[in-house]
Amino acid sequence: MNCNGPYSLFRQLLPVAILFALAGAPAVRAALPEETEAQKDARMDWWRDAKFGMFIHWGLYSIPAGQWDGKQVPGYAEWIMNRAKIPRDEYAKLQKQFNPVKYNADQWVDIAKRAGVKYIVITSKHHDGFCLFNSEHTDYDMAGTPYGRDLLKPLADACHRNDLGICWYHSIMDWHHPDASGDRFPKYVDHMKAQLKELVTNYGKIGVLWFDGEWIKEWDEQQGIDLEKYLRGIQSDLIVNNRVGKRKPRSPGDFGTPEQEIPASGIPGWDWETCMTINSTWGYSKRDDQWKTTEDLVRKLIDIVSKGGNFLLNVGPTAEGVIPEKSVERLEGMGRWLAVNGDSIYGTTASPLGSIPWGRCTAKPGKLFLHVFDWPQDGKLLVPRVGALDGSAYLLADPSQKSLTVAPCDAGGLWITVPKEAPDAIASVIVLEGKFNIAPPQTDTK
Repeated sequence: MNCNGPYSLFRQLLPVAILFALAGAPAVRAALPEETEAQKDARMDWWRDAKFGMFIHWGLYSIPAGQWDGKQVPGYAEWIMNRAKIPRDEYAKLQKQFNPVKYNADQWVDIAKRAGVKYIVITSKHHDGFCLFNSEHTDYDMAGTPYGRDLLKPLADACHRNDLGICWYHSIMDWHHPDASGDRFPKYVDHMKAQLKELVTNYGKIGVLWFDGEWIKEWDEQQGIDLEKYLRGIQSDLIVNNRVGKRKPRSPGDFGTPEQEIPASGIPGWDWETCMTINSTWGYSKRDDQWKTTEDLVRKLIDIVSKGGNFLLNVGPTAEGVIPEKSVERLEGMGRWLAVNGDSIYGTTASPLGSIPWGRCTAKPGKLFLHVFDWPQDGKLLVPRVGALDGSAYLLADPSQKSLTVAPCDAGGLWITVPKEAPDAIASVIVLEGKFNIAPPQTDTK
């Protein structure tokens, strides 16, 4: 999706019903039998407050980087084995070339911290079956590369040292393993569970297991339920996404996973997370120059959080282990905005105001955060549905000056007198703090 302005998002979004079918809205589902709703809330609290995570797609596909036999392969770079119809044994030769000598886990975590993200999700194993860790249950892992060392352990350790959540993406689908389809699939499930046990046993506390590839015909809902219970039996506070099931009603998992899209009205009453690329592909591609702007990404973050979701934003490192400079530039830009305005994102809840013509809103008890994309030229901002304020209004960028004038609007809502110039070209945040009433949305009585 390429947005060229603050409102083009709405023109490009799929209808909600279609989006749910494609992206997989989380289903109506109670907590697991051994867990109360209060216990589930406690388990989910850190993730709900975090709002912003970094996705990392990295693996053997970073070597061809979107090209095979001198030709650009269409589609996502991490799907190159499938898209270019590369035989399994031929593709597996990339293992002997994978040598990420420039990989620095502490540097990656520093980039994440400066971006303002609160958790990292990295591909432990993508669809091609190659593992970024050293596993006792396969030779198709880092031990068989020139680099030789587990890539996940230093990243997990760096995240733990820096109070970032470390989370694993793991594909249910596997193009390499001989048992991963057909009648032998139950044997593959045992293999997968053995590797997942390694992932939730050997790396300390894991925040999320983020599954994918669940669309294969061999996988069903009951297997997803059983797998979730198995993993939560090892780490009881583990969070699991809805792709452990089939992303349909009554699906297992804790949160929904819209991909490359933002639901027009969020997914009210449910936890969800939009995952999205900074450019157009997940894995590293040499030719992918379709970079989203920092303004676009910040506004997407605000839009998602205003609708009650989290934003999982992807980077695709090179085969040497370098996060591309243009990704870093955009992440740093987001971090600069969050350094000033983070209180309006982290730990907030969805907007109680509905659609706002000039921007978005997030909330905390006793506070509304008004994210203004289109700064009013006449110096007056109309906030719909909010009654008289017993408190103050101020710019989040300068909270010591609680001096914005607020007056009721005859037609309902509040007028806020604002400075002539917007404090922030991307999104200026005004805080309403104190006591206020919010009128119910208008309904058509005809």
